[in-house]
Amino acid sequence: MKALIIGYGSIGARHAQILDSLGYSLACVTSNPSCPYPIFSTIAEAVQTTSPSLAIISNATVEHLPSLTMLMDTGFTGLILVEKPLFDEPYALVPPRDTIRVAYNLRFHPLVTRTRELLTGQTILNAQFHVGQYLPDWRPGTDYTTSYSASRAQGGGVLRDLSHELDLSCFLLGCWKRVTAIGGHFSDLRIDSDDQFSILMETAGCPAVTIHMDYLSRTTRRGFVITTQEFCLQADFIAGTLTMDTTTEEFSIDRNTTYENQLRAMMVDNPHLCSFEQGMNVVQLIQAVEKSAHTNTWITAP
Repeated sequence: MKALIIGYGSIGARHAQILDSLGYSLACVTSNPSCPYPIFSTIAEAVQTTSPSLAIISNATVEHLPSLTMLMDTGFTGLILVEKPLFDEPYALVPPRDTIRVAYNLRFHPLVTRTRELLTGQTILNAQFHVGQYLPDWRPGTDYTTSYSASRAQGGGVLRDLSHELDLSCFLLGCWKRVTAIGGHFSDLRIDSDDQFSILMETAGCPAVTIHMDYLSRTTRRGFVITTQEFCLQADFIAGTLTMDTTTEEFSIDRNTTYENQLRAMMVDNPHLCSFEQGMNVVQLIQAVEKSAHTNTWITAP
């Protein structure tokens, strides 16, 4: 089994480490000299030389579209996993491909799997998602102002960086129908990207969903609360707990578990993988959130 990693930063290195442990032979398209695998300067050269069956696009968000285009231009017919979000904008010229998946790995957290089980057949009344971490603490030993997160031009900003919550809301509660939001750059962080967003929306399965995301929380947090006609679920990804009313289940996993579960799912085309269309739906939601914050209006899904 052969895999090609396009972009060997922190997330590319994580994918490579896991695929290596799963028995894949690896090659990378990168300028990173610390990459321990065979390095190629172009996607075409890498595909021609190594003939991979799996490709992972894990470079900066704004590079996803040109990388995907170059990969498809080589005649590559294998599976493709694109890091989230799929694109920085909802490009209409990209044809859907049933071999493309988007790397929303939180779908493969056992806490989320259990939540989907519990929500089956339930009438959902409301939901709140929250995620936040102080950006200067994200990557210890590095200058946060030089990261892609700090640069809107590179596809950074909390809305794209933390779009897991946008995907999870649709994965658990159905596709978004309309949305309004407040967000932008409010802090003294030395970045030109957005540092917080508060979102209110309606989905196919829930009449009232709120999502708050920020680069500002000094105490890292990630979780959700979902209220149904019969019970209330409270999830805490940091503590690894899911509480239904007064009963709590614990989920102890390491940092690689959701990524490994996702890569294993690629091998069998698990239906819980985020499809190209679902990934594009999140990109359209991102665009709608930004438009709503700029115009102070509700935006309806296309």
